[in-house]
Amino acid sequence: MISERDLLAKVPTGLFIGGEWKDAAETFAVTDPSTGKTLVEIANATVDEGTAALDAAVAAQEEWAATPPRTRSNILRDAFDLMQERRDEFALLMTLEMGKPLAESNGEVTYGGEFLRWFSEEAVRVAGRYGLNPEGTGRMIVSQHPVGPCFLITPWNFPLAMATRKIAPALAAGCTVVVKPASLTPLTTLYFAKLLEDAGLPKGVVNIVTTKRTGPVSDAILDDPRLRKLSFTGSTGVGQDLIAKSAKNVLRTSMELGGNAPFIVFDDADLDAAVDGAIAAKFRNIGQACTAANRFIVHESVADEFARRVTERVTSMRIGRGTDDGVMIGPLIDDRAVDKANRLVQDAVEHGASLVTGGSAIEGDGSFYEPTVMTGVPSDAEIVREEIFGPVLAIAPFSTEDEAVAMANGVEYGLIAYAFTKDLARGHRMIERLESGMVGLNAGVISNAAAPFGGVKQSGLGREGGLEGIHEYLNTKYTMMPA
Repeated sequence: MISERDLLAKVPTGLFIGGEWKDAAETFAVTDPSTGKTLVEIANATVDEGTAALDAAVAAQEEWAATPPRTRSNILRDAFDLMQERRDEFALLMTLEMGKPLAESNGEVTYGGEFLRWFSEEAVRVAGRYGLNPEGTGRMIVSQHPVGPCFLITPWNFPLAMATRKIAPALAAGCTVVVKPASLTPLTTLYFAKLLEDAGLPKGVVNIVTTKRTGPVSDAILDDPRLRKLSFTGSTGVGQDLIAKSAKNVLRTSMELGGNAPFIVFDDADLDAAVDGAIAAKFRNIGQACTAANRFIVHESVADEFARRVTERVTSMRIGRGTDDGVMIGPLIDDRAVDKANRLVQDAVEHGASLVTGGSAIEGDGSFYEPTVMTGVPSDAEIVREEIFGPVLAIAPFSTEDEAVAMANGVEYGLIAYAFTKDLARGHRMIERLESGMVGLNAGVISNAAAPFGGVKQSGLGREGGLEGIHEYLNTKYTMMPA
């Protein structure tokens, strides 16, 4: 495997604008959350440089939209193949800048790469329809066309998959893009831009702007009437602000926002499967995922046994730097994340929850927090209402199905819900009754490039992935021709 030093030397540190790598007058540091040390300094874009990136996307839009779908498809497929060749490098880079265990980073390369392959296939399947109108007076043509230049804002927790999940459908549809990766984990996106360059992507189709001036740079791009679409993944609060700003130019928007996922375990559940699902749904990515289970709603008859089994698994988890063998729990992204986890755990305890294991920050280098299990979490604890984004498994008991559903639906979020039961009829009721855009029925991990990802209520708008994903980047046009 390539050394950390050699890999970092290969990662571009400038802005990618109009197919050229450009230095900026200022830089900022990207740090390793497991050590707190600087990995590399990268370009800190100004408002003018953000606008230049949009200029490049606008200039390339007409030609890219006219590029044959098969050509766009082949570029995406070549990018997929290159990613498989460089998977070890991408995995290591994600572990360095985000902290997740190397095994999980490898999983993200697989998952993120699938969006390139999936949308390479969808690029040639954009379809319309043709037919006589009901009156017989004319023929209707319904066609699909690229939205136009897009602004894509990606989060820090899945730096590869969130980039490919947005960029791939945009390119497949014939749209050019400006991408602003999170300043905490921008290196993977920069390295991905280099991969797209190597795959033969024309200049200006993808532009990458790294910056700590997030507000001013984003505002200038959103305020530009040439922009046609905004896609954002991140917190609900920031998403609400971006939706308001996008209203001025009536932008198409896709919003994948916060989650507060319930994980319901019924009395008839296969507890072995439920425990496996719980570990996967909670501790994947160190709990730093919008799909992470946040509230474990467990039937009172099996709550103690469920808690015992998950605690046994949690106490055996190895904590450390993600590059070390056997590590399951890496660092949280920064000290603020540690402080938030600690605050929510302490609040739950103060409200009557029992701390079974963990519950403390780990002293020393890096931003580590112990994997934690709590039981008897009351409904008035903050952790019930607030997404924790950390390795904390909080259990609350229930007695009836109606009570479980009420607890699950009793928050403003609706991204994903999990339910474990052997009762097929009950499972179908959960699909109908749970207010979420996605359901894991007897499954703790459900994300797939071929499936539509997204939520309801304050968890967002639109869908990414699946057949639905490319349509977020297409406009429908109706044409009438006389019969």
